[in-house]
Amino acid sequence: MSNRTRFKMQRALGLELPGLGKPGALAKRSYPPGQHGAARSKKLSGFGIQLREKQKLLFHYGLREEQLRRFVRDAQRIQRSNWIESLIGLLERRLDNVVFRLGFARSMAAARQLVSHGHVMVNGRILTIGSAVLRVGDFVRLTEYASGMQATVDSRESPRLPLPGYLQFAMQGATDHGVLLMQPGIEHVPFEFDPRQVAEYYAKLGV
Repeated sequence: MSNRTRFKMQRALGLELPGLGKPGALAKRSYPPGQHGAARSKKLSGFGIQLREKQKLLFHYGLREEQLRRFVRDAQRIQRSNWIESLIGLLERRLDNVVFRLGFARSMAAARQLVSHGHVMVNGRILTIGSAVLRVGDFVRLTEYASGMQATVDSRESPRLPLPGYLQFAMQGATDHGVLLMQPGIEHVPFEFDPRQVAEYYAKLGV
C-alpha cells in the first residue's frame, strides 16, 4: 500500500492511525480526499458513523473484513456481555501488533513482514504467523540478524508509539526481550474510537 493510499484512508476517517506508519496524513489536508473534499459537509447517518468506527480498527490493525469478523466471533465466545473489551484484547495481543508496539517496526505492515520472513522469536522459537495471539508471560524478540537491520535499528531509536502499559522490556541473556505483562484493554488502543458504535455495527449484521 502506497503512502498516498494510506493518507487517503486516514483523511477519509478524519483521524491518523498509527498502524499505517508514517505520520502527517492530516497535517496539510485535514478534509476528506477527492475534488470537493474540502467543501463537503455531509452529515453521516447512524450506520455511517458505525461503519467509520469499525473501519478504524480494520485499517489500523491491517485486517481484512473476514479476519475482523472472525475476531469478533472469538471475542463473543470469550465474553458475550462485553465482547468489545475481549476483541481489543485479542487484537492487541496479535504477534504483529506486539512487534509494532514494542517499536521493532514503524508500521503494522512492516511488523507483519518481519514476522512472516522469520525474523521474530516468541519464547525462543521463530514464529511466522502474524495473527497468532500471544499469552500473558510470552517473550518476544527479534532474531540476531533482524536486530542489526537498519529498518529495525531506526524504528527502535524512534518508535512510532510509546510502549503501552501491558508490555515491558526485560533482559534475557544479552538480548532485549519484550514481555506481555497483562491482558490489554480498550484504554490501550492508540487512537480514539467509539466501542459502542462498533458493537452496534456488528449487532446489525448479526455477527
